[in-house]
Amino acid sequence: MKITALRTARVEIPIDPPLKTSIHEIRSVGCVLVFLDTDEGLTGEGYSFTLSGERLDVIEALVRSLEKLVVGQDPHDVEAIWRAMWNDIHFVGRAGLTIFAMTGIDTACWDLVGKAAGKPLYKLFGGCRDSIKAYASGGLWLSLSIDELVAEAEGFIAQGFRAMKARLGKPSIDEDIERIAAVRAAIGPDIDLMADANQGLTVDHAIRLGRKLEDFNLVWFEEPVPTHDHEGHAQIAAALDTPIASGETEYTHQGIKRMIDAKAADVLMPDLQRMGGLTEFRKVAALAEAHDIPISPHIFSEQSLAIAGSAPNCIYLEHMPWFEPLYNEAMPVEDGMIALPDRPGIGFTFNLDAVERFKIG
Repeated sequence: MKITALRTARVEIPIDPPLKTSIHEIRSVGCVLVFLDTDEGLTGEGYSFTLSGERLDVIEALVRSLEKLVVGQDPHDVEAIWRAMWNDIHFVGRAGLTIFAMTGIDTACWDLVGKAAGKPLYKLFGGCRDSIKAYASGGLWLSLSIDELVAEAEGFIAQGFRAMKARLGKPSIDEDIERIAAVRAAIGPDIDLMADANQGLTVDHAIRLGRKLEDFNLVWFEEPVPTHDHEGHAQIAAALDTPIASGETEYTHQGIKRMIDAKAADVLMPDLQRMGGLTEFRKVAALAEAHDIPISPHIFSEQSLAIAGSAPNCIYLEHMPWFEPLYNEAMPVEDGMIALPDRPGIGFTFNLDAVERFKIG
């Protein structure tokens, strides 16, 4: 099998009303979709994304700059393709948008490998489970009132979730505590609850807040301080009983290794896009397992199922519904679990009508 063409499309999915975290206002998600066609009639699919559709043209140009390393190659040689891209971006930097560009290509290669074999990727990677616990991540934003938080939390339970994540980052600790207390009271003690500060706090603030959060039996306290502050993360982790989760804005195994060495997180949250695709993500999952650290992939829910089904140390899948409109297939949640797809490859295919509807440029 040979890759005969690399095609791209830019799409933007609106989010209305906009969502707020401690550092973001999210109006939409914009994606560069990647299609790899082959001489056997199969097409592999992947994507990279940005918040609010910014810099999509730059990502698309970077994807196109890698085309020469992909067309004419056998997608089964995905490690060689990844290494060629990694060497090619050396001069411009091995973090940031250059890694984003690699992700869509690498994921599409793996999609082709699975489709050619007629098997789901998690089985080819070495399956360890047929379903995974999922937490609702598409709500409980800072922009909601307490009444809206409660209603949304109850709605997640009605949808089948048994775990959910709320955002933190209000100006006062008491206000954040009031919001978490309201959610915990609404969902009861048996539903798993996480809290995410989106890197918006100082170390001292995070420790003071974290001590008060101990009363609510959180699964984890996520990204209390900026991701580069490994020492601050380690201070917070040492001061609190609640596990600290972080790592979604680290790049490749090198960034994750630095976090491990600093003891900066109890749960690691690698992001497919910042890993550079599934090739590197698999290595990162194994690296974390070698250090007895659990992982929970960041966003990219559909693609991350391949990791969730094959990495024994994966404890949760983040269910983010932002990208669902692009796909023909859904991710139904039943009693808190998502079943691993039995379809070949990634197991999710772009709905071309939806692609046309959201297409830009």
